[in-house]
Amino acid sequence: MAVRGRDARGGGPRGRRRAAGLLLATLLTASACSAPADADTVLTAGALDATLERRAAAVLAHDPAGYLDGLAPDAAKLRAAQRTELDRLADVPLKSWTYDVKDITEQDGQWATAEVELRYRIDGYDTAPVATRRVLELMRDGDRWYITEDRPAKGASGQLWQQGDVEVVQGAHSIVLGVGRGEEELRQIADTVDLAVPAVSDAWPRPWNQRVVVLVPDSVESMAGLLGSPEASYRGIAAVTTGEVGGTGESPAIADRVIVNPQAYATLGSFGQRIVLTHETTHVATRTSTSTATPVWLSEGFADWTAYRGEDRAADTIAPELAEAVRSGRTPAGLPADPDFGFDGDPAKLAGAYEGGWLACELIAERWGKEKLIAFYVAVGAHDGREGAVEKALQAVLDTTPEQFTADWRDYLATRLG
Repeated sequence: MAVRGRDARGGGPRGRRRAAGLLLATLLTASACSAPADADTVLTAGALDATLERRAAAVLAHDPAGYLDGLAPDAAKLRAAQRTELDRLADVPLKSWTYDVKDITEQDGQWATAEVELRYRIDGYDTAPVATRRVLELMRDGDRWYITEDRPAKGASGQLWQQGDVEVVQGAHSIVLGVGRGEEELRQIADTVDLAVPAVSDAWPRPWNQRVVVLVPDSVESMAGLLGSPEASYRGIAAVTTGEVGGTGESPAIADRVIVNPQAYATLGSFGQRIVLTHETTHVATRTSTSTATPVWLSEGFADWTAYRGEDRAADTIAPELAEAVRSGRTPAGLPADPDFGFDGDPAKLAGAYEGGWLACELIAERWGKEKLIAFYVAVGAHDGREGAVEKALQAVLDTTPEQFTADWRDYLATRLG
C-alpha cells in the first residue's frame, strides 16, 4: 500500500532569494513599537547559508567538532542530542547533505527563527534527494549567530536516525536501515527486496533505478512518526511507500522510501512478505509515471498485479472479500474510488478496494496484453490533471469507454470469482 506523494520540491537559489525577500518585507513592515535592529545584528539568509554549509560539510565528513560548531556553546542538552544524531548517521552512506533557507522571522537583534529545508541522498540509491523541513531557533552572541534549537517544522515527518542507533544492511539492489531490529531480520528483508527487483523489472520494463531503500523502525508508533500520521492508521499495514509523484511522467527518479511495520510484517509468512515487498517495490519503479492524475485503483492494482503475476494462486484466494461480495450478489457497481483506500476505514472495504484494482489490471493484461496495461498506466499518469485522464487513456490505448470498461470489469469479476 502506498502513501501518495508529498510535495517536497523547491529550494536552491530561488528559495534563498525568496527568504531574503521575506526578511526585507518583515523589516520594512515591523511594528513601530519594536526597536529597529542595527544592520550588523540582522540575520541574513546569506549568513545563515554559510553556517549551514559548514554544518552540512561536517555531516559528510563525520566531523563532530564542525557539526557542533554552529550550536550555542552553553546549550549542553542540544549539543549532546546533536552529537548523538551525528553518531547515528555514521554507517549511513550519504552522497549529499544540504540545507536551503526558506524563511527567516527576525524577532529582535539577538534572536531569530528560521525555517530551512534539509535535503539528503543515500549514495548509490537516491538519484534525487529526500527533503524535510526544520525550524531553527538562533541567538546572536557577539558577531556570530548560534543555533539554540533544531526541531521538525509543523507537519514535517521525523527521520529514522532521530529514533535510535541505525543498523545498515546492503543487498544487491537494496539498502535496509533499521532501528531496534536485529541484523538477521534486516538481512532477510534485503534478500526479499533483491528478489522483488528483477520481478518488478520484468513487469515494468521501463527505465528505473532498480535500487530500493527500506526503513525498518522499532514499532508501528515509530513508523507513524516517520510518516507524520496517526499510529492507528498503520496498525495492520505491513509496509507503505513514500515518495513524490511525478508530474508528467518525465521527471527524474524520486527518492522513495519503503517503510516496514515490523509487527505486522512479522505476522506474514514468506509468501506474504514477498508479495508485500514486491508490491512496494513496484511503487518505487513506477513513481515517475505516477501522478496526481493516476487513480488509486490503478496504482495499487498495478502493484498487486506485479506482485501476484508469477504466483499460482486462485483469484478467490487472492481476493476473498470481493469473492464473497460477488457470490452474495453484491458485485460493486463501479471501480473503487480513492477514499475506499483509506487506512483508517473498514478493513474489509479496504481489502475489497485493493482486490478490485488488482482484477481491473488483470483484465487489461489478459484481454489487451501486458504492453497495453503498461501503456495505459503511462498514459493516465502523463495526463494534465485527474479529470479526463482515465477516459482519454481508455479510448486512446484500449479503444474503449469508461462505461464499457466498468461493465467488462463487472463481468470479469463474475467469471473469476463467481
